[in-house]
Amino acid sequence: MTYRPTARVFLPPWRTRFPPLLYLALTLVVAVVVFVAEQSPTNSVLYVQLIERGSRRIISPRTFALLLLLSSISSVLRSNMRGVRVRGDGIEYRDIVSLLIPKLRRIRWAQLDRISLARPGLVTLDLWDGTRAFLPRVHDYGLLAKTLEQVALARAIPLEGGAGLDDIPEEEDLPEHTSH
Repeated sequence: MTYRPTARVFLPPWRTRFPPLLYLALTLVVAVVVFVAEQSPTNSVLYVQLIERGSRRIISPRTFALLLLLSSISSVLRSNMRGVRVRGDGIEYRDIVSLLIPKLRRIRWAQLDRISLARPGLVTLDLWDGTRAFLPRVHDYGLLAKTLEQVALARAIPLEGGAGLDDIPEEEDLPEHTSH
């Protein structure tokens, strides 16, 4: 029986996910300001500036806030679509090619010629047909590298780089902590 790792999902790094979350927070502030302006007394500055003057504009403040909110939600969803998923039968990675075109690729373990972990943060997969695939950067690179090392060791896939699973100390080799 061949080794099948447990399924794990590795999300993109925070520096990739943070700007859309900030955009969402700002659009929520805009939506709240528009809502407060609509509920304000008719002689308040907020009501006059947003609601009364907004009636002469191309789109109303409510429509503008709704469009911004939808845009920011889609931006958050789009940024979270990226990542790597290690499955029992292979690797699946998702990335965004252009504005609206997602890229989904599944690679079976049998298709791998070599896994390269030589450069920190970068995983390169050499495939049986001579092509090379680069996995997108993930938040927990260390766990992804460890998982891929385990798979490479169990399935006899050549591995370049990595921490070396033989260097991990066994439980009995760890120094004992004595209490005073």
